[in-house]
Amino acid sequence: MSDMDVSAGKNAPIMVLVRPQLGENIGKAARAMLNFGLTEMRLVAPRDGWPNPDAGPAASGADQILADATVHETVADAVADCSHVFATTVRKRGVTKPVLDAEQAAAAMASETGRSAVLFGPERSGLETDDVALSRSIITIPINPEFGSLNLAQAVILVAYAWSRTEPGTRTLAQPTRGDDEAESMTPAPQEELEGMIEHLFEMLDKRGYFFPEDRIPATQRTLRTLLTQPGWNSGQVRTMRGVLKHLERVPRD
Repeated sequence: MSDMDVSAGKNAPIMVLVRPQLGENIGKAARAMLNFGLTEMRLVAPRDGWPNPDAGPAASGADQILADATVHETVADAVADCSHVFATTVRKRGVTKPVLDAEQAAAAMASETGRSAVLFGPERSGLETDDVALSRSIITIPINPEFGSLNLAQAVILVAYAWSRTEPGTRTLAQPTRGDDEAESMTPAPQEELEGMIEHLFEMLDKRGYFFPEDRIPATQRTLRTLLTQPGWNSGQVRTMRGVLKHLERVPRD
């Protein structure tokens, strides 16, 4: 691979392993990442805790990725600072999101400002619907429909390879040629800002009795979250919407 540029670049995606089950698979995922120049791994609620003694031998030298991996209680925490969240799944699982293949997703990651994160689900079950709902786009791999099963490391290596094939020049992006304040407002909103807006709206709707009947609350919230996590929100738009919500809280209804 000496003739292949696998430099991660400043906007390299973060690989987020959601509730991984086996330390060996985490190690293999780290090895797959380093094969193609990706170095940042985040773990969400690993089943057997962290660090895991089975991860190191399986990493085959990608030990620094394991040493630097961070652990998070929830997916929302793991991607709070990311402006672009992609969920890998072979099914849409009841949510409507833009669907990309690995190459299209890699091109999007390389061309956008802000950090990108890619979610990979547990080995046996994959991502849950609520995990996918947090994402802004879905990555699918066109594999055999008669046997649509990829192990964790295989899924990671396909995304990492697609990233390595993007043009190196697209990975370090120039700053917008706007004033500082305007440039900041146009920056893609990190997930933490988007989540704050969504939770603010949910709280307001709950006070007004919108969520009814009770057994439909999760589905209704998931539908709203899917709508509000469509790609395109920037920090200025989120701040504007938060201002609208705060105003509506203050103004009494007629």
